Amino acid sequence: MRCRLCGSDQLVSVLDLGATPPCERFLAEEELDCPEPTYPLHLRLCEHCLLLQLPALITPEDTFVEYAYFSSFSDSWVEHAKTFVERTNRRLGLGDGSFVIEVASNDGYLLQHVVASGVRCVGVEPSVNVGAAARERGVPTVTAFLDETTASHIRSEHGPADLVIANNVYAHVPDLVGFTKAMRTLMSDTGWLSIEVHHAQNLVALGQFDTIYHEHFQYYTVHSAMRALAIGDLALVDVELLETHGGSIRLWARPTASAGVPTERVHQALAMEEAAGLHEVDGYLNLRRRTEAIRHALLRFLLDCRAQGKRVVGYGAPGKGNTLLNYCGIRSDLIEYIVDRNPYKHGRFTPGTRIPIHETQRIATDRPDVVIALPWNLEIELTEQLAYIGEWGAELIFPLPTLHKAELGRRQLSGAAR
Repeated sequence: MRCRLCGSDQLVSVLDLGATPPCERFLAEEELDCPEPTYPLHLRLCEHCLLLQLPALITPEDTFVEYAYFSSFSDSWVEHAKTFVERTNRRLGLGDGSFVIEVASNDGYLLQHVVASGVRCVGVEPSVNVGAAARERGVPTVTAFLDETTASHIRSEHGPADLVIANNVYAHVPDLVGFTKAMRTLMSDTGWLSIEVHHAQNLVALGQFDTIYHEHFQYYTVHSAMRALAIGDLALVDVELLETHGGSIRLWARPTASAGVPTERVHQALAMEEAAGLHEVDGYLNLRRRTEAIRHALLRFLLDCRAQGKRVVGYGAPGKGNTLLNYCGIRSDLIEYIVDRNPYKHGRFTPGTRIPIHETQRIATDRPDVVIALPWNLEIELTEQLAYIGEWGAELIFPLPTLHKAELGRRQLSGAAR
């Protein structure tokens, strides 16, 4: 394996999670007796450029042609996107004559707000089923993976973009060099690029091992992201620290010739990472110890519930949850079933662990003793949605960043199950 950014073969092991199936490969009932492919999930660090990365054992085509994740099923994520559009329109002065492209635009969760603001836009989304949902929302969407050829075609047809948005996709591309150059191709010479991506500092410092799965090929600090952007003749000019996905960074970049001087926030973020030891290899090596501690705490809790005869179910079936379930070896004896708002997943089973997935109403019907929230990064949203389980004394448990119980308000059950 060589570093996909700089080509170095000096890669050090950071965390080996064993072998797991692709995290979004939910199983139909008729597939339960069939073999299930698994792939090593081994995180490494390039000693030269400090890019955290996985080997590219599956291709984006294996995952994203038909995809199980629809962004709009998270209310807080849609609101996050709306706020971003409103603030960005003001910051960049976008209006009737502007043009916006979003890469990996999913089901139109973000661009629907761009359309509503009267700004011309187009989404680039490889998943056929998800892109169709975007078009139903009135969001112009090209069904394609972004590469340099696709970028040239889009630019020729639509013109250069004043803003390119790449939220939660920069980790999903094995051809990091080609993808970065393609984003630059989409932009005008004075355009802007906005990237949101999980911050590797939180992954390491808080042991967020469940964000490691085969769809993610690399994980960025501000330091390594600057190096990646530079290969596309892009310069980082600003950075924002976000709470989304357990701690993300929003990177603002421009073509190098028009970038200007980076803001003080860039220097502050770099200094914060350096203080955390992430400008040296040794700063990454405590991730294994933190990961093991989280696994042991969760398993002790579930085994205690089992011994006490408590009924435990899960809420949410995100891809990250499947890393947690497989690494911890959790099966339906410890979590009976999982519910999810996405009807695409109903009647299916989690990859590897084969836990059944049902509609959310099942919780109100069964009244379990404990609900484990797998998308722990949505704690505020889920605590509100699941407050009704307190009516029968159930506990809502979040497994990360440390195992803890949510404080539930008292609500009437009649209006609770959503």
